[in-house]
Amino acid sequence: MKPKTVDKIATAVIIGVAGLIVLVLAGLLGFIMVRGLGHLSFDFLTSPPESIRAGGGIGPQLFNSLFLLVLTMIITVPLGIGAGIYMSEYAKANKITDFIRLVVEVLSSFPSIVVGLFGLLMLVNYFGLGFSLMAGALALTIFNLPLMVRITEQGLKSVPREQKEAALALGLTKWKTITSIMLPIALPIIVSGTILAAGRVFGEAAALLFTAGMSSPRLDFSDWNPLSPVSPLNPFRPAETLAVHIWKINSEGLAPDATEIAAGASAVLVITVLLFNLLARWLGRFMYRKFTAMK
Repeated sequence: MKPKTVDKIATAVIIGVAGLIVLVLAGLLGFIMVRGLGHLSFDFLTSPPESIRAGGGIGPQLFNSLFLLVLTMIITVPLGIGAGIYMSEYAKANKITDFIRLVVEVLSSFPSIVVGLFGLLMLVNYFGLGFSLMAGALALTIFNLPLMVRITEQGLKSVPREQKEAALALGLTKWKTITSIMLPIALPIIVSGTILAAGRVFGEAAALLFTAGMSSPRLDFSDWNPLSPVSPLNPFRPAETLAVHIWKINSEGLAPDATEIAAGASAVLVITVLLFNLLARWLGRFMYRKFTAMK
């Protein structure tokens, strides 16, 4: 068979497989949207859920997901960027750093249920945090930290070596070169990766079943004391997130409209994750144009 014929056949197969995958994903997203969009309303997004009666919403679960996302990123981003800077610019190439990179790769491939069980053993029981937002945030930090480290390291390594050497030749210290020259150039990659990691956190369920819990107290949104057990800002209270709520309704929901609530919550979750991805792409392109002066 001629090489051109083989090339055309291979190209057609690849395009066909890619098209099939796109069709499956589009069909899945369309099915979720068609089932769920009709149930969305302001009352649905803000009202608390009902255990037995119909007409409940997802207000506390949506707030818990957003609050957990903020807590997780506050912990993950500084640690991930700091570790990425160390691995890229300060760590020497030896067996120890190779072992650290291997550990990072292994952690990034861990199933989330394993991270959840580790969080249950260490955070919930051993350290006494109980089922709480803080335990969930720390578990998700373990889950997302390898991703942040790799994103930061790759972003810094993408900086042209000539710019780094020019800064050092002008007398800038290594830390000043990193913070003033390298980080601004790598920032679009780091920000895009951070937003994608945030979307990953928002849709996580398995790790939170054993750390943040499957229930949430009745929240008093007029009480902003973070030490109050009914305050929405209390990081040490149990918190059922949106993804966990969907799983719980589908598995043990008793409300007459449990199916409709699950469909609406699934649509909200999918839309939010899509917005995170679109925001990451737009912000990455915007910052790249801004820092590189490209149109």
